[in-house]
Amino acid sequence: MRMSRLFSQTLRDAPGDAEVVSHKLLLRAGFIRQLGAGIFSYLPLARRSLTKIENIMRQEINAIGGQEITMPVVQPADLWQETGRWYQIGSEMGRFKDKSDHDMVLAMTHEEVVADLARREIRSWRQLPSLIYHIQTKWRDDPRPRAGLIRVREFTMLDSYSLDADFDGLAAQYRAHYAAYFRIFGRCGLPTIAVKSDTGMMGGKLAHEYMYLAPIGEDTLILCDGCGYTANRQVAAFRKPEPAPEAPRPVEKIATPHTSTIADLAKLLGVPESRTAKAVFMMAAGSAPLPPNPGGVSAPQSGGAGGAADERFIFAVIRGDMEVNETKLANAVGAAALRPATEVEILAVGATPGYASPVGLGGGTVGDRPEYDRAELVIVVDDLIPASPNLVAGANEDGYHLLNVNYGRDYQADIVCDIAAARDGDPCPQCSMALRTARGVEVGNIFQLGTRYTDALGATYLDREGKPRPVVMGSYGIGAGRLLACIAEEHNDANGLIWPVTVAPYHVHLVSLPGAEVEAEKLYADLWAAGIEVLHDDRSESAGVKFMDADLIGLPLRLTIGKRSLQAGGVELKRRDRAEKTIVPLDQVIERIKQEIAALEAEIANRPIQKSLEAE
Repeated sequence: MRMSRLFSQTLRDAPGDAEVVSHKLLLRAGFIRQLGAGIFSYLPLARRSLTKIENIMRQEINAIGGQEITMPVVQPADLWQETGRWYQIGSEMGRFKDKSDHDMVLAMTHEEVVADLARREIRSWRQLPSLIYHIQTKWRDDPRPRAGLIRVREFTMLDSYSLDADFDGLAAQYRAHYAAYFRIFGRCGLPTIAVKSDTGMMGGKLAHEYMYLAPIGEDTLILCDGCGYTANRQVAAFRKPEPAPEAPRPVEKIATPHTSTIADLAKLLGVPESRTAKAVFMMAAGSAPLPPNPGGVSAPQSGGAGGAADERFIFAVIRGDMEVNETKLANAVGAAALRPATEVEILAVGATPGYASPVGLGGGTVGDRPEYDRAELVIVVDDLIPASPNLVAGANEDGYHLLNVNYGRDYQADIVCDIAAARDGDPCPQCSMALRTARGVEVGNIFQLGTRYTDALGATYLDREGKPRPVVMGSYGIGAGRLLACIAEEHNDANGLIWPVTVAPYHVHLVSLPGAEVEAEKLYADLWAAGIEVLHDDRSESAGVKFMDADLIGLPLRLTIGKRSLQAGGVELKRRDRAEKTIVPLDQVIERIKQEIAALEAEIANRPIQKSLEAE
């Protein structure tokens, strides 16, 4: 390709709203242009890189048995209604009606379509296992698109879906994808780690996210440098302290004016925050009614099908020196979403903001408030609370607290489980070494869906005994545009992009300077004839402008040919990631470039492979 004909232009400065390095450089180098909030056009240079990324994906998924298909972007809402996600997903889902007034969906993902295909195509155990995938456009109406391609509304993803006869088969395909995804990211030159994550709207029992560690990431990760434990903070565990046993002491009501925060309360009473119980009030949407289960120790599984239910009041209790993890809490009550309760809603269940506890919340009179129905709220207690004796808790009366509150004796909960958020310095759940936090960008995810979708859509097969059984599914995704942006975020310097050779739009940037026009044209043709991809800067710009643009675009190798280089003995060769320049005789350029490309490819291939799933 000649730069004089390239359908893009470089920019000296990025637009003012470009936030992160990758966004700025991809705009300035002429890779992308923004059409609307979270909506981008990919110009020729970006399209070439994306095609290489997608081909790497194809090669690795084909290698583990994948068969490529294409599924529709537009889907009938009936499928999503059958699985219940039509009702569970909010405004981020693109919905519209066709001319026949049928509800339709712009695809966010394709689990429903795959389950529908399975119920149509799979009849016998002999057809399993199977693995299908596509690389397709998605729409998610994110209210806060940001950071260029990092968080968009329209995007392209590799979606791979495994179909198995049982959970052992699912586990095998999950392990295969786990390793294949590391190979994909490795071949693209992007360092990643895999962390355990929440299954979210996808459902299922196990999920991992592939994270590129970077300050621009929106996810907080919990990492252990001792044993290698990794998890998204949404699901991260930590080793909780073991309080010393104490005999329960009598409850004592004391005046605690102007102490509506844990810090104020601990200071007034001269006790550590770990000796207090903190109340957190949320409203849960999409949570199914819970049967009475005082003192229960388990929580319902999240991600089940079904329509949205009315909001329920969630009264969470955690030790005062800890914070509630909202994802864990939502999973505990089976909620699609949580929001903070208002003061009016808190008062309506008999609690007092700033001075609340579950003590006495079981009907009857609380303070001067009338009797209310205990079934209106769900009490969730962190699993450390039952082991923490004689805590200070609210008295449900303004300006008063209770000393020596003990779980089991003074109140009970509907659910007892881990709802605490892991933090820097907390002990690792596996080795007790101090955990640390890091920021990360999610570039891929894998889910063990199980039968969540096939049960809902009736996708069954006949086993060896002729009995119908549900097909077992897995789902695996990588965002191509986000991956491109993360590669740009990782590989750059003050002058521009530095593309790994495996995903660079071209291998070589040929800069033609005055006095060597004929030689440049011949070299350009010879390079392409030898299978070497070349971007030829044949413009009538100054040498300085051409060099700046070459650095900005960031192709792995630069060849400069001009009167001066010919006088020096040939063509000037420079790697983009190094300062050294070498003169190569004209008759040796092709072979030397092949050697340089091979060396660059070897550098990518020889990077360490990440640990296996068994080490997680």
